[in-house]
Amino acid sequence: MASYEQLVEQLDPDGTVLLTVECQQGVVGPHSALPELAAVARRSGALHHIARLVAGAHDAGVQVLHAVAERRPDGRGSSRNARLFRAAERLPVQQHSGSTAVRIAEPIQVADEDLVVRRLHGLSPLSGTDVDALLRNLGCRTLVVTGVSANVAVPNAVFDAVNLGYTAVVPSDAIAGVPPDYTPAMIRHTLSLVATVCTTDDVLGCWKRPRRTTRA
Repeated sequence: MASYEQLVEQLDPDGTVLLTVECQQGVVGPHSALPELAAVARRSGALHHIARLVAGAHDAGVQVLHAVAERRPDGRGSSRNARLFRAAERLPVQQHSGSTAVRIAEPIQVADEDLVVRRLHGLSPLSGTDVDALLRNLGCRTLVVTGVSANVAVPNAVFDAVNLGYTAVVPSDAIAGVPPDYTPAMIRHTLSLVATVCTTDDVLGCWKRPRRTTRA
């Protein structure tokens, strides 16, 4: 567990990016393709905490990046090499490009300066997407990972971030998975080994501290 001083250093706004993972209407919205996951994300407060983090990032000048998973209506370019992908093809709500399902879900507010990266394939928001290049161009050193699910995409994002040399920070109350008791187990036994685990309040508290100024 990082000390408060270490967390403040890791979360310096100038070198931090906040990532939301698959916080889209077709996943965590009221008409989700995955209603159980959507219910847990809302009932646990995770979606509310993500919205708080996004608002806090906007106030603190921290870059926000939204990672969205979608597919073309004809399925071109989408992965089919796992049972998860094939099952998704049969869901009543499809994450089709340009549809309402792939818009960021309320209560998260998307600002003009936010970046949205959309992927048609794979399980990770980072692997095989523009995210790594964007993070490096932004001068990112620390990636705060939020969203869904704790089962698949979130751990993928954390592992990829660490493998690429970033420090990963995971606010434990701003991610969700199914069943509900799986998320704390994943955090305790897996994510805590490679990422700094904290809370939404911890992150916001660091971002509300006075910015350090460099003396001439």
